[in-house]
Amino acid sequence: MAWNLTGSYVETCSCELMCPCNLSFDHGATYDFCRVTLVFNIRDGDIEGTDIAGRRVAMIADTPKVMTDGNWRLGVYIDDQANDEQFDKLVKVFGGQLGGPMGALAPLVGEIVGVERAAIEIADDGLRHTVRVGDTIDFEIEDIVPFGVETGQPIRFDGMFHPVGSNLTMAEAKRTSINAFGISYEGKTGLSTSEFSWAS
Repeated sequence: MAWNLTGSYVETCSCELMCPCNLSFDHGATYDFCRVTLVFNIRDGDIEGTDIAGRRVAMIADTPKVMTDGNWRLGVYIDDQANDEQFDKLVKVFGGQLGGPMGALAPLVGEIVGVERAAIEIADDGLRHTVRVGDTIDFEIEDIVPFGVETGQPIRFDGMFHPVGSNLTMAEAKRTSINAFGISYEGKTGLSTSEFSWAS
């Protein structure tokens, strides 16, 4: 069951800036729900001997206002360039069956609403990150550079409890069109990181 993945990550969610769920999972979302799209661009990786480098995964979740209440609805898209073996291994990791961060969150998931192959396009251009998943997900977020920061360095939030890591760059959504697996919302805030690393 040994595996490891490294790469970059972006997300956008339905909360207003800043997302209370990122401060703590047991804080209520801005609205009566939290809807979020999580996108992983895997640069290097191996799952039980299968090379996963270059593959991409997008997940969409619909959760209660307080995420720790559980009963999440979760949909998963696997890169349509993945072969059958890669597809099966990625479903196991991102479905939580092989442990790791998604394994820790699996008890909160009440329903898997779908697992499909899709074209997943990810573009990073400085502070801007663009994602397109088939014809169901299309969004762009921009990392936030605080007023007065002359270096242009975006703000990072350190010490958070998040499946990707404890230190992520804060961003805001510039445009979104999201309607996947029956989950639809307008993204308003976001997170990104140029490097995530998972292993089990």
